[in-house]
Amino acid sequence: MNWIILIVAGLCEVGFTFCLGRAKATEGIQWWCWMGGFIVFTVLSMGLLAKATQTLPLGTAYPVWTGIGAVGTVLMGILVFHEPATLWRLFFITTLIASIVGLKTVS
Repeated sequence: MNWIILIVAGLCEVGFTFCLGRAKATEGIQWWCWMGGFIVFTVLSMGLLAKATQTLPLGTAYPVWTGIGAVGTVLMGILVFHEPATLWRLFFITTLIASIVGLKTVS
């Protein structure tokens, strides 16, 4: 169950970076709404990470959490914000995914 909580925490990290990206392109009340979403996702992400680390080793949970956030954020940047999908970016994202799976496997 705590692995599921950790995955959701990582997805919430992607959520707060999405809100941050949207807030960057807005002003006024829209900016405040996106920043509100940023705060909600940040609190959820950190709270779920703290919950997951009650039973999972911190040395495994934290890198997995940040890895999910990093991979999700890069993919979101490519798919939503139209950032370049170069061969090297995709190569290093693939190695990051392999590292996350490796940590899960040995823990």
